[in-house]
Amino acid sequence: MKRRDFIQKTIGASVASGVFMTTVGFTEVFGPEKPAEGPVDLVAVKGGEPDVMFEKGIAEIGGMSRFVKPGDVVVVKPNIGWDTPPERAADTNPVLVGKIIQYCKDAGAKEVLVFDNTCDEWTRCYKNSGIEEAVKKAGGKMVTGKDKKMYKPVTLEKGRTLKEASVHELVMNADVFINVPVLKNHGGATMSLTMKNLMGVVWDRGWWHKNDLHQCIADFATYRKPDLNIIDGYNVMKRNGPRGVSVADVVTMKYQILSTDMVAADTAATKIFGVDTAKVKHIALAEELGVGTMDLKSLNIKRITV
Repeated sequence: MKRRDFIQKTIGASVASGVFMTTVGFTEVFGPEKPAEGPVDLVAVKGGEPDVMFEKGIAEIGGMSRFVKPGDVVVVKPNIGWDTPPERAADTNPVLVGKIIQYCKDAGAKEVLVFDNTCDEWTRCYKNSGIEEAVKKAGGKMVTGKDKKMYKPVTLEKGRTLKEASVHELVMNADVFINVPVLKNHGGATMSLTMKNLMGVVWDRGWWHKNDLHQCIADFATYRKPDLNIIDGYNVMKRNGPRGVSVADVVTMKYQILSTDMVAADTAATKIFGVDTAKVKHIALAEELGVGTMDLKSLNIKRITV
């Protein structure tokens, strides 16, 4: 079987033995639905394949043309940290990444660049996650996250613990920055969500783990807020994160969240995952720093079932 067919087979349906389906109702996550007017703050989609859910979600939040203009250079930051196959759900779903790039190109993007400062050997992560193939097929370009010369120092004026960081120049220079984490358990940060995914755009993240990881995550979220956050909750690693051990760690949930607000998106994702938001300490810390809001009831949330 060709790798492309393997990816479609394993990601486009319930995956290998040991992975099972679970559903979480919108009412359980967001409470009773109520009429809302004005721009949509957050879109939650469930029940479809990754590309289909994205198509529905991006349309409701204003379309890709809301974010990407003709001639823009777009940086897409998935989680590509681990040398694992797609069905392990340690990395962002490649089908979703490919569809995002396609939409950016259709909106007129001059270039769509994709990278991550990986934990495992970067060329193997890019290849074996299925993301490299999906990116190239959609007309995007993979860029290494392992060249130290590409990281530049920045000052975090609002940082409480983290006062400075070395940030990949792609993020510093991009016209549009799209953040695409995979929803999963994380041993150190409790959950890996939009703000945690930004650790893959810095060089010196080891310092964070030794100096109040949650505060550092919140501090860095004040630097450059992504223009759009898309949380991949299709296949979800429920334990042994961030790398996982086997497909037995993974549950097929078929969820996706889109928002410009990282705090709101992460708050919603914890509810979908089934963990107390208070246990993911960097979410409340980021709200204190003005990154976004945890008050989902104050937002105009669009719910879509595919």
